Amino acid sequence: MKHLVISFVSEDRPGLVELLSNTIKQHQGNWQTSSMHHLSGYFAGVLEVAVAEQHHQELIDALNAMSAFQLTIATASSATELAAQAVTLELTANDRPGIVQDISSAIHKQGGNLVKLVSTQQAAAHTGQTMFTAKAKIEVNQDDIEQMVEALESLADDLMVDISR
Repeated sequence: MKHLVISFVSEDRPGLVELLSNTIKQHQGNWQTSSMHHLSGYFAGVLEVAVAEQHHQELIDALNAMSAFQLTIATASSATELAAQAVTLELTANDRPGIVQDISSAIHKQGGNLVKLVSTQQAAAHTGQTMFTAKAKIEVNQDDIEQMVEALESLADDLMVDISR
């Protein structure tokens, strides 16, 4: 079994997921995991598809032939599982340029591996100030979690970090 990791972007219009899922199904692929979003008039996402070895290249060719999408396809021989020491961090701070770089750098310097990051901007309820919120799934040695939180909170006075396991 091969696993395709597919990232895509397309000008948004109805039916894009149906088009993608039909192509995957027609070539015996099995849609595994995905994350898709509407961003500034575009539809973008990443997904993992499992496909038998004998249909692997046919599926790749069919996907690449789809003119509606800009695609990048990577092939893995098997799905990788998250390490047992995964932690989810919920981060909130006043938004500012470079905040994602600062957060990712602090995680890396403390020995963490950023597995998933979902971030948004929104106006604070009472002040209207633009707030940055993120949910970050990381893999880290359990002994390093406290130091990582301290490093993240030291980035700015207003950065709050909540942990869930």
